[in-house]
Amino acid sequence: MKMFHQAKESVREQFSKNAVKYITSESHAKGKDLQLLLDWANPQDNWIALDIATGGGHVAKTVAPHVNGIYATDLTVAMLENTANHLASKHPNMDFIIADAEELPFLKDSFDLVTCRIAPHHFPNPEAFVKEVARVLKKNGKFLLIDNVAPEDAELAEYVNMFEKLRDESHVKCLSIQEWKELFKQVGLVEIRSESRKKKLNYSSWLERMVKDEDQAEKVKRYMLNGSPRQRDYFQVRVTEGTIQSAKIDEWMVLCEKR
Repeated sequence: MKMFHQAKESVREQFSKNAVKYITSESHAKGKDLQLLLDWANPQDNWIALDIATGGGHVAKTVAPHVNGIYATDLTVAMLENTANHLASKHPNMDFIIADAEELPFLKDSFDLVTCRIAPHHFPNPEAFVKEVARVLKKNGKFLLIDNVAPEDAELAEYVNMFEKLRDESHVKCLSIQEWKELFKQVGLVEIRSESRKKKLNYSSWLERMVKDEDQAEKVKRYMLNGSPRQRDYFQVRVTEGTIQSAKIDEWMVLCEKR
């Protein structure tokens, strides 16, 4: 329990300091997956939706025009306040609630749609998160998850999780797709469709969004460059004259239904 508490405090600290960056982050604010989310979930105007760990609110504002109401939740007060300041007046059907993804403050069978995008790798107890999603979803309700995932290969998984942790102390773990599928199976979430893709990281902006100082930035760079040829090749670490330009990580998008 102490480990979980420390992890969540680290999330609050990191995202409180970087709240504005997540409003403007191109990898969060844009992306084909936002439109794809609408295509897959097909939200209806009588639905009530929930966006967990909303961050800059990019999913919530995408879904809001298509549903009756949506709750945008986040663990970090400063993050949610900043997001509310940007979105509340534009989306009157959106409510903002401070909430822990692993202990949601909602009754069971409350939502037609639950979304969570580029956040669960910060959750110390993903099993509890998935149980909560299933609890608050209505029967036949939809859950759409988008997150960075680790390869099944242990050497490759260790590499991505370590460079993410060195860059961002609030990073816990990118699960593999198979690990997610096992969690879904335990709570009756049935996969409807999914898609894997490579997500390109612009190294300088990706790094700057989270590192505190040059020493931390140097540790990230050194670790990535010292990876094995196999690791660097898999994550397509591109280097020009000793400077990392970009890398690519695995991202998974999955739509489930509660049965």
